[in-house]
Amino acid sequence: MSTGQHRPTVRPATGEDLGDLQALARRTIDTCYRGFLGDEAVDWFIGSGASDAHVKTHLERGGVHCLTQDGRIVGFSLLDGSTVDLMMVDPDHHRRGLGRLLLRHAEETLLARYPSIRLETFPDNTRAMSFYGACGWVLGDRLEGEGPAKVEYTKGGTAG
Repeated sequence: MSTGQHRPTVRPATGEDLGDLQALARRTIDTCYRGFLGDEAVDWFIGSGASDAHVKTHLERGGVHCLTQDGRIVGFSLLDGSTVDLMMVDPDHHRRGLGRLLLRHAEETLLARYPSIRLETFPDNTRAMSFYGACGWVLGDRLEGEGPAKVEYTKGGTAG
């Protein structure tokens, strides 16, 4: 038996994961989103409970997957129809290939059901935009609407 870290795995989330998922989302938003959304927007999103509610709603509907390593949740994805609605990796675990593993799982899950899939990110989130581009996602339209602007990325199956 190895005494090092166990391989990360992706599994469906359960109701028992809710608190850990919400805490991970709040921590990630607090740590990583201030640079492109600003303090006021981040403080509102966390303080209003909107972040917690978003995770809870998706968990109740299904489509939430946990990335675990050594018995801890270190990331998660929320899948909604053909969309990767949200994907987060604990800031303490960035730059270790975990995001690629989690995104690959989301892609395989969705492309098994849909000919093309999509996700959105903030145009000022340059780290995410570089990451999605490096993972083969195609930058699409800028989406204007309620709240901060976003950009869309798409990816098609092998038939495309």
